[in-house]
Amino acid sequence: MKMLGVKTLFVILLLHAMLASLVTEAASGNKVKRVKPPKPVKPVQEILTCKSRKSKCFKKRITCPIECPKVKPKNPKDKACFLDCYSPKCEAVCKSRKPNCNGPGAACYDPRFIGGDGIVFYFHGRSNEHFSLISDSNLQINARFIGLRPEGRTRDYTWIQALGLKFGHHDFTLEATRTEKWDDNVDHLKLSHDGMELIIPEGDSSDWNSTNGDIQVERTSTTNSVTITIPNLAEIFVNVIPVSEEDSKIHNYQIPLNDSFAHLEVQFRFFGLSSNVEGILGRTYRPDFENPAKPGVAMPVIGGDDKYKTSSLLATDCALCVFSPDNIKDEDDSLMMEYGMLECRGGGDGIACKK
Repeated sequence: MKMLGVKTLFVILLLHAMLASLVTEAASGNKVKRVKPPKPVKPVQEILTCKSRKSKCFKKRITCPIECPKVKPKNPKDKACFLDCYSPKCEAVCKSRKPNCNGPGAACYDPRFIGGDGIVFYFHGRSNEHFSLISDSNLQINARFIGLRPEGRTRDYTWIQALGLKFGHHDFTLEATRTEKWDDNVDHLKLSHDGMELIIPEGDSSDWNSTNGDIQVERTSTTNSVTITIPNLAEIFVNVIPVSEEDSKIHNYQIPLNDSFAHLEVQFRFFGLSSNVEGILGRTYRPDFENPAKPGVAMPVIGGDDKYKTSSLLATDCALCVFSPDNIKDEDDSLMMEYGMLECRGGGDGIACKK
């Protein structure tokens, strides 16, 4: 009996030792080895410079901010690095590659403009007619308006459907194509250069350059958004959008079911316009222009449809048009457009801009 007790105790101790050994091995097998996390990879910040001798940033090496290290980010929704060669600050900033309808040089909605002076104004053109937005000695930009007039109204509701550009002895057109039902995934842009239709593959950052480099077009989203650059003259940000059902109800546009009224949202930046520049928008960049549209006034309207009407999208025959590419412009008469860097805040008609 005593021997049996000793054997039992021995077996129990042996089992306990084996169990302890197994637990130890299991614990050692589950040990977590502390590994230092890899250092975050810093994005490569691109370095930009300005090639224009007129720029105060000429040949200076400017590094993009860490917040927007790339000029062409992979994600089209990310802000891009932007260097304004005509700003005295000579610094790169983060900026959206889409038009800002609340910024200077904007032409959006029905249509509402923000002038080079930062003042909001409306222009009531007429449907299926053309008007000069910019007319300078070496640059002409016209707009074709589309619209409709519901019963009982005395004027058309209008939107910008197309732009016609003339620079030097070249032409460029950009149109929003008509569509019954709007689809964001379908491209509604039609482009041409010197009378030849351009086909730019769909996809963000897909681009096209003219043979002599006097104009570049880059897609800023897969469809319906582009940036047009005419070196040393202008940069144009464009979106194609429909008139939404909500806007139609709010403003009583009475948009028909068989037309989405695809139109353009546009923002312009100009470099070196002359002091004699004309056009619905161009005149607001003149140093002597006194804008009759007063800040804070609801829907201030500026006239001029009789002065700026052209016979076609690429015509330069408006009463005040000054496009004359064969005349050499006096460089001293060229304006370094400080207006291009106005800071604007607010929305609707309550927009305030300052240098």
